[in-house]
Amino acid sequence: MEVSVPEISQALSIQGPSGNGFYMDERWLDLIQSIYGFNVTRLEARGSDGALRGYLPVCALSSPLTGRRIVSLPFSDICPLVATDNATAHQLVDQAVALRKKHRARYIELRTGSSALLEGRDDFIAADNYVSWRVELAAGESSVWSGVEKPVQRQVKKSRKMGVTVRFARQREDMDIYHRLHVGTRSGKHGMPAQPRAFFRGLWDRFGADGTLQVLFAEHEGQTIAGMVLFASGDTVRYAYGASEEQALHLAPNNLLMWESITWAINNSYHIFDMGRTARDNHGLMEYKRKWGATAEPLPYYYSPQVAGLASTSETSRKYQVLTACWKRLPLPVASTLGGILYKHLG
Repeated sequence: MEVSVPEISQALSIQGPSGNGFYMDERWLDLIQSIYGFNVTRLEARGSDGALRGYLPVCALSSPLTGRRIVSLPFSDICPLVATDNATAHQLVDQAVALRKKHRARYIELRTGSSALLEGRDDFIAADNYVSWRVELAAGESSVWSGVEKPVQRQVKKSRKMGVTVRFARQREDMDIYHRLHVGTRSGKHGMPAQPRAFFRGLWDRFGADGTLQVLFAEHEGQTIAGMVLFASGDTVRYAYGASEEQALHLAPNNLLMWESITWAINNSYHIFDMGRTARDNHGLMEYKRKWGATAEPLPYYYSPQVAGLASTSETSRKYQVLTACWKRLPLPVASTLGGILYKHLG
């Protein structure tokens, strides 16, 4: 029996009103299938009455560069294990294990976040490389602002004083502007392949109309100097991607964009602003998010039979450092083209 969209929505309600369902939205699954060619398998468990009791989408990936693996889900920060009870949850995990054997995959990677059930299984290993940073919004704008440390507040005020303004994307062509910034930041600054332009256009096509996708730009003297992409789902607004012009950082556009994003979330009655997944060994970024008054929450991923893959690689490892150093040396047009070709292998 095929899982229907209403059934998936009902299954996600098991988790409560959190925003962790974004990456299980059928539009997201359709996007990663169409852009990267992945085949999504929707694992399900049903009761004797035929009602859906558990749901877990996974991808069986096969790459000549990165091998075979089962991932739930590629390019997704978190994909909760949705089940009405532990027996159902175990049934879903057992299906993922069987799928690994069927595809002769090297490992399974479940990006569920903290899971007592997976912690208790002797065939899975937890990798605790990431945390998520969350700002509680219920107390209102003035209270959230008072929780932001003074140096960050000064940067926000400085940005406004120096004439930086913020606008929201209103048309599909804005995604091309964001992609240009994104390539410069992800490849030029961080030394990593960037998503293809088609990915950001696809985000707009699927999520732009109903407000799930919000894209903000910082502008100065007629130039776009920074951009930020948000996903709004359930009670949560999630910071997904950010990019900026290196030569404009003295204008503090990223701080202004972050605060404008938070105030947008407050004004639209969201309860949580999720500042995104952060590697524990990225101490600078960890400290930056802490200064916004955010609270860190563990974001473990679970592996069977061994920990493997890019998501389990420390950003301080020699392998990671060598790869990023080499990628930074590529001319940006070359990095953009290669990134669009290679990115799917990183899922």
